[in-house]
Amino acid sequence: MARRDRMSGNEAVSYAIRQINPDVMPAFPITPSTEIPQMVSNYIANGEMDTEFIPVESEHSSMSATIGAEAAGARSLTATSSAGLALMWEELLLAASNRMPCALALVNRTLSGPININCDHSDGMGARDTGWIQIYAENNQEAYDNFVQAYPIAEDARVHLPIMICQDGFITSHAVENIELLEDDEVKAFVGEYHPEEFLLNPGKPIAVGPYSVSNYAMEAKKNQELALERAKEVILEVAQKYGELSGRKYGLFEEYRTGDADYIMLIMGSAAGTAKQAVDDLRDQGKKVGVIKLRVFRPFPAEELAEALRNCKAVAIMDRTESYNGNGGPLGSEVTAGLYRKKVLITAVNYIYGLAGRDFTVQDVYDIFAELENAVTNHTEVEQYQYIGLRK
Repeated sequence: MARRDRMSGNEAVSYAIRQINPDVMPAFPITPSTEIPQMVSNYIANGEMDTEFIPVESEHSSMSATIGAEAAGARSLTATSSAGLALMWEELLLAASNRMPCALALVNRTLSGPININCDHSDGMGARDTGWIQIYAENNQEAYDNFVQAYPIAEDARVHLPIMICQDGFITSHAVENIELLEDDEVKAFVGEYHPEEFLLNPGKPIAVGPYSVSNYAMEAKKNQELALERAKEVILEVAQKYGELSGRKYGLFEEYRTGDADYIMLIMGSAAGTAKQAVDDLRDQGKKVGVIKLRVFRPFPAEELAEALRNCKAVAIMDRTESYNGNGGPLGSEVTAGLYRKKVLITAVNYIYGLAGRDFTVQDVYDIFAELENAVTNHTEVEQYQYIGLRK
């Protein structure tokens, strides 16, 4: 039976970790994710869980220890943000290529420079090609729900890949919201115990780990890893369906909000989806046919599914909370438009950059973007591609 509480996003994820009670958690503090290992270590000290907590000297070490624990057959996880994730870069690739189904609680924060501790998606988006599953949350409830679903996705035999559960720094990680929590026994039954059929450091089956891979084998390993990421889509949806039956909350690869008859759609990810939804409600009251698609699963990227969801609209605003420095747009702008092109969905698509380093993104900004899309379609005006929202002149 669900019970109601009030929690920040960091508290919610820490509570989910307590309920799951993984075997090992190495961690190193970095704002704004520091509270997660702090709270978990408090649970351990109070005897509420028996996870082995390992304080380490850096984020590189925390991911190294997480991989080592997972290689020994233990369910493991860590948490980080921003430069901490950047310091893990080498290890992120090793976790994925060695098919380690560990979890990472990523509290999104901008990468330097200039140094800034506020939210954008430059850390998570920078790691988009490391082979990890990435799931993003709009609010504290989703951060909790996503983490409960993490291990059943990652540990599935069809997948066996690491998973990042992402939430926006300070906006969700530190803001307190009403939340519905599952009971401990419900979470334990849903997640289950981890009994891997195979793991790297199995003393009964000695193998060489980390030798040089010659060209005749390395490319096939990469392809198998990519196929596992593709299969993760199916598993994510299966786990979401089971979780919906348990919790009453439904999840998919993305959420469509008032898009059924929408002429203009905003595609966005993370906490700013709430702002976009409010603006859509306001504009609907004025008779405007607008809607929001909130992307939940960024890796594996649902290109075909998004193209089909956008097929019948007239224009889409693709919102990136990071800068790719390619002179052409952000990661979502590039990947969504590629998906539209391949599915022959020929609609007006405009890429916007917003919210970098915590810059406010307002309901008025959403109004203005929808007005610009409508003007472009009805009056055939040129819209500036790859434009910054809220930039000081």
